[in-house]
Amino acid sequence: MSRLRHTALIIVFTSLAAVASGQVRGEGRVNGKVVDEQKQPMQDVVVKATLAGQNQPLQAKTNKKGEWSINGLAAGEWTIEFSKDGFDSQKGTVKIDEGNSPGPINVTLAKATPKVDPNVEISEAAQKAQGLMQAGKFAEARKIFEDLLVKYPEVVQINAYIGQAYAGEKNYDKAVEHLKIASDKDPSNAEIKLLLGDIMMEKGDKAEGLQILQSVDLAQVKNPYPFINAAITLINDGKADDALAILNKIATQFPNQADVYYYRGRANITAKKMPEAKADLEKFVSMAPPDSPQLADAKKILEQLKDIK
Repeated sequence: MSRLRHTALIIVFTSLAAVASGQVRGEGRVNGKVVDEQKQPMQDVVVKATLAGQNQPLQAKTNKKGEWSINGLAAGEWTIEFSKDGFDSQKGTVKIDEGNSPGPINVTLAKATPKVDPNVEISEAAQKAQGLMQAGKFAEARKIFEDLLVKYPEVVQINAYIGQAYAGEKNYDKAVEHLKIASDKDPSNAEIKLLLGDIMMEKGDKAEGLQILQSVDLAQVKNPYPFINAAITLINDGKADDALAILNKIATQFPNQADVYYYRGRANITAKKMPEAKADLEKFVSMAPPDSPQLADAKKILEQLKDIK
C-alpha cells in the first residue's frame, strides 16, 4: 500500500506502465482514506485530482469513514491534493494506467500550525522589557530581546532594543555595536541614528556621534533630547558656537520645547552673547513648568543679567 506522508511535498506513485493522454476522462480510478494525527477518519476533506497540463481538476470529498474515490481518470500523471480548513494541505502525484490501479492512497493530515505575527510578539516583548528597564533591570530586558533576535534574526529593530538595554547597563561599546548593526541595515531609520549618535557622545566618541546626529533629517525627529544632550556636551567643552548651531535648528523645529531656550541661553553666555542669553532665558522662564529643575538657575542668571539691554 502506497501512502502520502504529511512530511512529504511530492511523492510519485508508479504503475506498471505510463501512458500519456491529453484527455481528462478515461477508465482510471484513484481512491483512499484520510485520517488525522490520532488516526481518526476525517470527513469533508476536499480531494482534487488535476491532470498534468490541465487546469480543471476533478473533485471529491471524504465520507464519514474518511474514504474517498475519483473515477473516470485518463491515463497520465495526476496531481492529487487534500485540503481541509484548519489542517495543513497535502499534495502528491500519481501516474494512472487505465489498465492498472495504483492502489489506495492513504493520507494523514496534521493540524495547521498557527502563524505568529512577529510584530505582535516583538511588540509584547518590548512592552515587558521596557517595564524591566524602567525598573533598572537592564540585563533581564536585554535577555528578552536576545532571545527574540535568535528567533527573528531578520528583524533589524531588535538590535536597536538590545543596544538600548546595553546602554542602560553602561556597556556603551556593546550598545554601539548593536546600534551600528541596526543602523547599517536600516539607514533611513532616524530613531536608531539618534540613539546611536547620543550614546556615542555619551561614551566619548563626540566627533563621530555629532556627525551621526547632524546627518539626521530634523523633519523626521520626534524627540529633540539627543540633540539637546549633544549641545550640553559641546557647551561643557567650551564649543559654544557648535552648540548654538544645533540649538538654533532645534528651536526652529521645536519652538514649544522650553528646555531648548534654557540651554541656548547657557550657550550664549559661554559665547559672550549676553543680550541673546537674556532673551532666551526670559523665554524659558515664561514657558517652563513650575517644577522644571532648570527654573531656579535660569532666574538666578537673569537676576545677574538684569541690567543687560
